[in-house]
Amino acid sequence: MSQSTTAAIGFDTPIGLPLEVSFDAGRLTSDGGLPWLGEADRALGLCDALAACVPEWRRGSVRHSLATLVRQRVFQIACGYEDQDDADTLRTDPLLKLACGRRPASGADLASQPTLSRLENAVDRHAVEALAATLVDLYVRERGRRGRPEPLVLDLDGTDDPAHGSQEGVAYHGYYRQHMYFPLLVFDGTTGQLVTAVLRPGNCHGSRFVVLVLGRLLRALRAAWPGVTVELRADSGFAVPRLYAWCEAHDITYTIGLIPNPVLERHAAPLLAEAQAQSAIQDGAKVRLAGDTTYQAGSWPHRRRVVFKAEVLAKGPNTRFVVTTRAEDPLTVYDWYVDRGQPENWIKDLKNALRADRLSDHRFWANAFRLVLHAAAYWLLDTLRRWLAATKAASFQFDTLRLRLLKIGGRVREGADRVRLHLASSHPGEALWHHLAARSAAR
Repeated sequence: MSQSTTAAIGFDTPIGLPLEVSFDAGRLTSDGGLPWLGEADRALGLCDALAACVPEWRRGSVRHSLATLVRQRVFQIACGYEDQDDADTLRTDPLLKLACGRRPASGADLASQPTLSRLENAVDRHAVEALAATLVDLYVRERGRRGRPEPLVLDLDGTDDPAHGSQEGVAYHGYYRQHMYFPLLVFDGTTGQLVTAVLRPGNCHGSRFVVLVLGRLLRALRAAWPGVTVELRADSGFAVPRLYAWCEAHDITYTIGLIPNPVLERHAAPLLAEAQAQSAIQDGAKVRLAGDTTYQAGSWPHRRRVVFKAEVLAKGPNTRFVVTTRAEDPLTVYDWYVDRGQPENWIKDLKNALRADRLSDHRFWANAFRLVLHAAAYWLLDTLRRWLAATKAASFQFDTLRLRLLKIGGRVREGADRVRLHLASSHPGEALWHHLAARSAAR
């Protein structure tokens, strides 16, 4: 393992003894939890399945298999190293080498940044479609472990992904006021599992490609669970007649936000007046009421049910509208729609903890591949969080989970018959390790 030859860094200390620091401790790792990422990957068969979709661009003998390259990249992202450049030093990390199938001391180093860059640029549209389908297959298999889902709830969302220069597919988006990509994400609204992630150009409408993606997804879902009931939730960015018609034609229940307009506001006005009167009687207390109507926009071929909320808050009146095929009472339907706020937390895990907005390749399809790699890292950490369901870690955000479970300093020793990992004795994540170990032993 290469060691830094830079001069020591000095510090004063409260006890009067100077502290000298240098990067020369040898075969240490700062990510002692990497073995658990390896366990999750083996349980899911994830990185091998993704690697099978990547075309081999190299000729002759190769030093790193496609599976090793994908595994290295996904594990680095899961550990918080989203930049390819990080591989130039992490390629010698003894525990990352072990997790990727190399001996920690005597094995060859892993790939450097140029190789990982070539990996991401090796794909085309067909490979990316196969990668997205692999995520769907993984979801179907893992979701099926709980038995047949009934109903199956899909939460759709788009999210902004700021540009990193003049990249293919980047464009200015008026709503977000920035140059960006506009990924489409699909989550299981019941379990929080990431179903698939699709990169889109930055200036596209929020509903672009959604019918195409849902069509392919529905075929996979109903092949696995014939006749399964599918329900769809989405915000007003998906409020287009084509999606309503497609859902109705395929027997999919939907609840989708609507942008207010004068006609809808007139429908809600009597209920809002009632809410304001009730609030006045209760000395300005918050009042929330819900009602419904049938409504036909000019582009709709027929009338549809619209549920609306009329709410009085300290900051003023507030009305919201959703178009739906659900039959429950208006407040139940609206509360059902509000539950889609949970995907915002899942998107935060994907973007904040796993930096899925770090799509900095130049080529569009390379960035689409990179989005899938970040989605794969999401699956690994989400799987570990599910394995910790009986602990407080079940509610951790990914950055907290990573800090408690993965970010543990340790020394790696390679022997003739085993590898031994010595971890920091005072790390607060030790209890989580014992919980996961007990789970593995019980299987």
